[in-house]
Amino acid sequence: MLSSFHAALFRVALLSCLAVCGIGLMPGVATAAGIEEELLDFVTIRLGHGERAVLVVGGIQGDEPGGFSAATLVGTRYEIQEGAVWVVPNLNFPSIIRRSRGLHGDMNRKFATLPENDPQYATVRRIQELIRHPQVGLVLNLHDGSGYYRPQQESALCNPRRWGQSIVIDQECLAPHVFMYQLGEEAASVAGAVNERLIAPLHRYHVHNTRTAEGDREMEKSLSYYAVQQGKAAFGLEASKEFDVPLRAYYHLLMIESFFRQAGIRFSRDFELSPDGVEKALRENLGVAFAGNRVFFPLEDVRPVLNMVPLPRDAARNAVTSKPIMAVLPSSEDGRLRVHYGNRLLTSISPEWREMDESIDGVEVVLDGARRMAGFGQMLHVNASLEVRPCAGYRVNAIGYDSGKDDESGLPLKRALFAERFSVDKGGRIYRVEVYRGERFCGMFLLHFEES
Repeated sequence: MLSSFHAALFRVALLSCLAVCGIGLMPGVATAAGIEEELLDFVTIRLGHGERAVLVVGGIQGDEPGGFSAATLVGTRYEIQEGAVWVVPNLNFPSIIRRSRGLHGDMNRKFATLPENDPQYATVRRIQELIRHPQVGLVLNLHDGSGYYRPQQESALCNPRRWGQSIVIDQECLAPHVFMYQLGEEAASVAGAVNERLIAPLHRYHVHNTRTAEGDREMEKSLSYYAVQQGKAAFGLEASKEFDVPLRAYYHLLMIESFFRQAGIRFSRDFELSPDGVEKALRENLGVAFAGNRVFFPLEDVRPVLNMVPLPRDAARNAVTSKPIMAVLPSSEDGRLRVHYGNRLLTSISPEWREMDESIDGVEVVLDGARRMAGFGQMLHVNASLEVRPCAGYRVNAIGYDSGKDDESGLPLKRALFAERFSVDKGGRIYRVEVYRGERFCGMFLLHFEES
């Protein structure tokens, strides 16, 4: 069942959290396909405080959802009690949205040399600057790799040419003054900790030393080797592409937490670290808000298309999403706003462009016999019925309820009166109530009808 957390998410909690944590909130939108990539910028989430920070990077390759999903959970569901953690969950954001390894080639091969005319030049330079930051001591680069890495040939899926289920280092150690300079020992310790919590023996982790400086021309171009060259301890964390996304993210989080402990980071999370717990955390608290939070949609069970949603023309550009790997993109084909979550399309919104009226922030209602205010952007849980109290100069439109009247204030709104095809959710329990002043749109709230 959906929680009342959704309304607060956009009115208070999310925006204040972004400000406190130092997140550069993604623009999340584009006005045309040609400039979409310019606006899908990566964010940096800063958690905790400390002289030395762990930098967690996800999404350098857009078709590896285990890594960027795990990074998103670290950035949004972890609390850092001691030390500092910086998270970039969506480094190659356009490629994440398009489910592509790289729309302009492999970004993880652009850290040695890169011409200024490369479309990703600015992004690579910004993440390099972040890696070089004096506070960063440890870099974790999250990937999903093929098969199962093994030091010796075992089978077609388990051999030295595979990358899945490995902790990748570029060399055995760094200069002794570097934090966590014994890369091989640190990686082996983390692999041992993860191997105590395997779901199946096949999933066993090994350390993969690419010995990059000895002639691995491809790895010389990687983010991790760039970090090593800057005197930073750096590791590539690989989960197997043989798994579904929650299981990949589970193994990533096991590795991340083990590295946190070794780095002296104290932390907590608000979900169970198990494949089921990770899956639940990835699926819950999905939402998007528009028009200064006057319009809110929960997205866990949303219909594939939401039709005739009143919105101002700048709504997409100013959309606020509940996850840093979510984005709202207008389609040049049909004019709809497409809401993406990582590699997934959650829903498409067919807008009805409206001028806004901000003279009120909500309306008075009678909810199950009790009077209260219904603020725009809220979701109200209704057991029996709700009535919007009439307000001079304003009219109410309950979407899916055909009363035959232009203004549906003063009428009891019950679930049985709504046509289910107009619900926001597939379960037929959530409905929109819109408020207008003349032809101008004031905002809307949602009715969530509880079990009868």
